[in-house]
This record gives sequence, C-alpha cells and structure tokens, in this order.
Amino acid sequence: MNNEQLFERAQAVIPGGVNSPVRAFRAVGGTPRFIARGEGAYIYDAEGKRYVDYIGSWGPMILGHGHPAVLEAVQAAAREGFSFGAPTEREVELAEEILKLVPSMEQVRLVSSGTEATMSAIRLARGATGRSKFIKFEGCYHGHTDALLVKAGSGLATFGHPTSAGVPAETAQHTIVLEYNNVAQLEEAFALHGAELACVIVEPIAGNMNFVRASVPFMTKLRELCSQHGALLVLDEVMTGFRVGLASAQGHYAKLIPGFKPDVSVFGKVIGGGMPLAAFGASREIMKFLAPLGPVYQAGTLSGNPVATACGLATLREISKPGFFEALSAKTRTLVDGLAAVAHDNGVPFSVDCEGGMFGFFLMPELPQNYTTVMTTDKERFNRFFHGMLDAGIYLAPALYEAGFVSAAHSEADIAATLEAARTALK
Repeated sequence: MNNEQLFERAQAVIPGGVNSPVRAFRAVGGTPRFIARGEGAYIYDAEGKRYVDYIGSWGPMILGHGHPAVLEAVQAAAREGFSFGAPTEREVELAEEILKLVPSMEQVRLVSSGTEATMSAIRLARGATGRSKFIKFEGCYHGHTDALLVKAGSGLATFGHPTSAGVPAETAQHTIVLEYNNVAQLEEAFALHGAELACVIVEPIAGNMNFVRASVPFMTKLRELCSQHGALLVLDEVMTGFRVGLASAQGHYAKLIPGFKPDVSVFGKVIGGGMPLAAFGASREIMKFLAPLGPVYQAGTLSGNPVATACGLATLREISKPGFFEALSAKTRTLVDGLAAVAHDNGVPFSVDCEGGMFGFFLMPELPQNYTTVMTTDKERFNRFFHGMLDAGIYLAPALYEAGFVSAAHSEADIAATLEAARTALK
C-alpha cells in the first residue's frame, strides 16, 4: 500500500490517522510518510523511498537506526524475557550509568515516558516542599499532563489558562506561565509568589519552539531565585539529555555558570535509545520523599523494562566512547553552517543554532529568544521549504516549531546531499 492508502486506512481507526499529533502533517499539509524501516541515517517509507532522517524518532536515535551493538543487546534481552514486573540487575546498571554522567543526581527513578517523568518530578517537588504552585515557560513543552498544558494568563498576578479541552481551569490555577528568557518577569513572579512556589520547570534548550537556548543571565537568575526562595529548579532534559553533550545541557551551563546545578533532572529519549524509557532524579534528600521511602506516590508496571534498559544501556555506552561527541558536534556544525551559507546565497533570511547533535533554524534574520518571536516566522515559506526537502529525500520535522537531530550515522555525503537539496528548495 502507498502512503495515501495507509493514511486513509489509519484515519478510519485512529483519531487523525496518527498516534501523536505532529505526525499528521497538519502544520505543513500533504500526506504523512508511513515508515517501513530504518537503517543508519536513513528511513524508508511504505513506497520504498529513502530519506535522510533528521528527526531520529524526535531525538533518541543518536547512533542512527539499527546500530549493531544496540541491536545485539536488545535481541539478547528479548530472548531472556520481555517484562517481569520485578527488579532486574540491568535497571540498576542503567541507573548507575546515568548517575555517573550526571553528578547533580544521587538517585534516579526509571519510568516509561517523558510525560510520566515530568509529571512525577513536579509531584515530587510539591511533596518535598509542601507547596502547590510552580512556574513554567511559554513555548516549553513538558508532556501532556493537565497542569502542564497551560498558556500564559493576562498578567503575573493571574494564573495560566488550559491550552487543551478536557483540562479543568482549576487544574491550571497553580501554574504560572512566564516568557522564556525574560529575567524581569522572573523576578516579578518570585516577588509575588516566591513563598508558594514548589518549583520552576524549564527546558535549558527549548526544542518545541524549534531550538531556543536559555540565556546565561536567565539561567543564572533562575538558579539564584530558586535557592533564595526555597523552590526547586527542575531541568527538563528529556530532549537535551545526552543529546547536546555527554554531560547534557546542565553540564554545558555548569561550564558557563560557576556552581550551577539543578535540584531535579528529567531525562528521556536518548537514555532509552528508541525504546519507551525515561527517568527523573535528584539528591537523596529529595528522592527520599518518593514511595516506597516517602509519601509521594509514583509507580509503573513497565518501569525499568528489561528490553528498554538493554537498549538504553547499550546506547549510553556507545556515546560515552572517547571522541563521540566531538565528531557528532562537528557534523552538526557542518550542516548548520552549510544551510546558513546556502540561504545567504539565495538571499533568504535565515538564522541557525546547534549544540551537540541537536539543531534548529529559523527563516528570520536573527535567532528568536522566546515563543512570541518564534510565532512571527513565515509559516508558508517554511512549508514550501519542508516539501521541497521532502521531495528531494530529506526528512525534516513536519512543523516549524520542532528541533532537528543529527546522528553518528550521518555521513559527509548525507550532509552534502542535504545542502544540495536545500540550495534547490530555497530557490
């Protein structure tokens, strides 16, 4: 069956024909590609067409598809059993591996999705502080739990409004939504609500308004205010964790801000290597509030799944090898510098940024610092560019507001082909 026939079939049995909204191509128009298989830097659709893959399952496929060491680990684990609902040695090994790479955490709890991890991290922050309110930022996405599907209110004295039907207004009443990278707003919010705040949750590099990094003054002030008011700083590294560097985004900011570290960290994507796996962690002092030690309840039948932990562990071991991130960063830099040069040659406004194996570009002359500015991008122009690239066999995110990902499997030839396709598409 071709992509159109499959999409028609899917729409009869799945809402919108997809199991996650952005896959529907609603933002860019056209028919979603139904993927049959992946290999290295490529994915192949139902019609057999090959694409250079810059989505990488939205981040996890940092080694590319079907890496031999990961495949071997997963096959061996699957032969031993898919799920036990009991502890295994491998989940201890994965926890040890994560903690070795993230010094801000002393203990970690494994779960099955990023949404589950952020939800649990906020519950933990509330349980540890005895407070209810928290701050999030417009344009940062932390999963689809009720309290997080909230947009900004009319002012700092008011609280957020639900962005989804089915989320009661009273659920949003404890969520304060601020503008990303706005230090003055942050100070005002803490002045008004500091004593009631359990935590602030933030993406250190936001990947759901494309690619927007937190400025150093903003992150510095965030850490200072949380410490001063007894609120916990929750860093959502579901996307950036082990993707922008081996020390993740918090390691990057620790180099720029002396003594910087979050109180609670959330990870996903790369730590599962493409399997459903995520985690949240903190100091022992904070994690002791979590059941079965403390009163904050959290549980999951498939948490620490033995096949998922095998996949994650093999992935982390591969990316920990000397020189891995230097090589990945260089590839990503070659790609983004090339795209900027091609756009410049074509007289197209273009700005681009990257860190490690994660990148983003905007059809505007300067990099935006917040969601409001991101929203001013020329959507129609982006959609034409997207389809031009797709027709040429280059698979970018089918939405203006999503970051892109480079894997270790991308070759110089893949990047050259991407730039050639961009040259034509930008014309």
